[in-house]
Amino acid sequence: MQPGSILAVLTAVTGCLLSQPAQAAAELPGASMGWPWALPFIGILLSIATGPLLFAKIWHRHYGKIVAGWVVLTIAPIALVHGVPVALAAVVHAILADYLSFIVLLFTLYTVAGGILVSGTLRGSPLMNTAVLGVGTLMASIVGTTGAAMILVRRLILANVERTPKTHVIIFFIILVCNVGGALTPLGDPPLFAGFLRGVDFFWPARNMWMQTGLVVVLLLATFAALDFWHHHNDVLTPKNVPTARIRLHGVINIVLIGLVFVSILISAVWKPGVNFDLYGTKLELQNLVRDMSL
Repeated sequence: MQPGSILAVLTAVTGCLLSQPAQAAAELPGASMGWPWALPFIGILLSIATGPLLFAKIWHRHYGKIVAGWVVLTIAPIALVHGVPVALAAVVHAILADYLSFIVLLFTLYTVAGGILVSGTLRGSPLMNTAVLGVGTLMASIVGTTGAAMILVRRLILANVERTPKTHVIIFFIILVCNVGGALTPLGDPPLFAGFLRGVDFFWPARNMWMQTGLVVVLLLATFAALDFWHHHNDVLTPKNVPTARIRLHGVINIVLIGLVFVSILISAVWKPGVNFDLYGTKLELQNLVRDMSL
């Protein structure tokens, strides 16, 4: 069973639950739950980290079933200890209040950024590589870490196709563009968007973490530049037949769409009509529903 199938089943179950009265739901007492309740979460993280390395064939063929197993090990103990209504309310809340809004934003940025293409020839010099990593790090907080990676990683790989070794370039790209770079807005990092959904101001990360983020970025870029200069000095180039072409940016209209994503999220933070719907104990506010539909 693939993750999409699991989500479909959970959504169907949720649909059945929503016909029940809201007062049937009870709140999960999260404040009183100790660390053992986090073990399934730790388990799924370890599975994702070690599965492709230690048991790749099993993982790639059955990862959906493995994930479903951890889900059951999360929900079943809650149902046994706190009761079935509490467990069902927790599932409904996780799907409607957290997962759907996050996945809608992720797919939106994935789709829009996927329509932006940088074409042309770049040469993988230390200066060029450092510049690409710097630009990608800045972009990540605007188009998301996934979007920035989609736009730049192909061009970076082609720019360094003749160099040996070049693994360090991709490693620093993952650290800077796919992780550190998303630290300044809810668009850039999933945990920040989760905080935004719970009322954290959109610009709070930028106001409070710009100095720490900037320090980390500068240190990492300096480390990469020094390492890349050293490797470049000792490179054994393997010539490839790479045609030379002028740098061009395609899909400029998608930059406008990214601006509309910003506007949609900011409006949902400012516009508070006070209208909400209670679905089995989960309150869905009108501004958030409008935002997700617009995305």
